[in-house]
Amino acid sequence: MTTVFIISAPSGSGKSTLVSRLMSEVDKLRFSVSYTTRAPRGGEVEGKQYRFITRPEFEARLAKDEFLEHAEVFGNYYGTHVEELQLAKNKGDDLVLDIDVQGAAQLKKRIPDAVTIFVLAPSRLILEQRLRARSEDSDEVIRRRLADAAREIQNYSLYDYVLVNNDLNLAAETLKAIVRAERVRRIRVEDAIRPILSTFDQAYGA
Repeated sequence: MTTVFIISAPSGSGKSTLVSRLMSEVDKLRFSVSYTTRAPRGGEVEGKQYRFITRPEFEARLAKDEFLEHAEVFGNYYGTHVEELQLAKNKGDDLVLDIDVQGAAQLKKRIPDAVTIFVLAPSRLILEQRLRARSEDSDEVIRRRLADAAREIQNYSLYDYVLVNNDLNLAAETLKAIVRAERVRRIRVEDAIRPILSTFDQAYGA
């Protein structure tokens, strides 16, 4: 059984670092590479962080209902292709998605059993400091990201878990613990439990 883990956070909360740690330290996970119409940034590699396509191509795929979820952010489309979930199922892996609150809400409607995790910076001031430390955005973009963060965090109550990223190592360990705990939910292990129960039935003639 494949479990879908949805991880959302305002930009600068440390989500990408946490997801990277999770993917490298927990096995049987597939990272869902989203499609986007924005241009690559810095050292981003096609097919690793994103699949970069044109706006007309994205809209054509959207018209064919190829996306589990999609959103338009800062004038660019982002979306999760249906093949990502199928590829995870084929390999028996769990699927990890790094998507915003819009996409998370859409995906939760399509996959109600998906596990949702919201990553939160300890304060607005710390979030701003982290954004500025990245040296990627202008003052105008940083102000816009902070305004968006103020709106996004209002949705925290819609998530199953809220992870405050105050200490990176502690947050990473907590995220791994969430994934491991979800993997031993009864619904996940029913197929493994039944053979065990049958050995008791056989022993006592039930």
